Amino acid sequence: MAFLRRLLRNKLGVVGGGILLAFFLIALLAPHLEPYPPLKVNYAARLLPPSPAHWMGTDDLGRDILSRVIAGSRISIPVGLIAVGIAVGGGVPLGLIAGYYPALDAWLSRFIDVMLAFPSLLLAIGIVASLGAGLQNVMIAVGVFSIPGYVRVVRGSALAARESDYVISARAQGARDGAILFRHILPNIIGPVVVLVSFGLGGAVLAASALSFLGLGAQPPQPEWGALLNAGRDFMMTAPWVIQFPGLVITVFVLAANLLGDALRDALDVRQAERFGSQ
Repeated sequence: MAFLRRLLRNKLGVVGGGILLAFFLIALLAPHLEPYPPLKVNYAARLLPPSPAHWMGTDDLGRDILSRVIAGSRISIPVGLIAVGIAVGGGVPLGLIAGYYPALDAWLSRFIDVMLAFPSLLLAIGIVASLGAGLQNVMIAVGVFSIPGYVRVVRGSALAARESDYVISARAQGARDGAILFRHILPNIIGPVVVLVSFGLGGAVLAASALSFLGLGAQPPQPEWGALLNAGRDFMMTAPWVIQFPGLVITVFVLAANLLGDALRDALDVRQAERFGSQ
């Protein structure tokens, strides 16, 4: 409860969480919110500016941009969630192993340093290029290049927890290493992971959109947010709304995820908790 009170005191974090919740609801209810079929072509209505009939205008094929942005939420947000799931599923166990077993720490740390030596987007492009274009491979690429961040955060927390009293007590009682790692250490270091997931969701959606913008992710006519930017770039001077609204949606989503991540980090910080308790 104290954590929740501290979180709610952060107004920007509450705003960010509310915006993310709205995005999730839009993605869930997208078929009922789309004013027009997102894939329906209407050449008579091509490149219309924003109006009461088409709040975000239409694209070069006469498709309603608002409908395509709403439909795109059902693609972009799950892509980000699955990519974060891949990063968590790979990074958390590796981080726990690196932090708990000193003999393996050096090898895993060198491997992570090698991955971090490559710019993340270039690494993702290389993975997608080797696997082939498509949303499934984009999710894999974004998830893989995000793993090192989770490994480093979990490793640092596991190193600190390894010598704590509750771990020493569990060892003395004969608990196996697996039980110590996942029943004792992991629940006590879950806070930094939750914060990283919040930041990572925005980063994953942004990275997936960038790959789709480059033509490596969603393919036409899929209304993924990055693909919408790619499809509208030829009209950015004559019909700027074609790229302005998809770009604005991506910006708002990433900003909301970062605001919530900042709020979670502050709420989980021990020093913040002490200041809250003294008030």
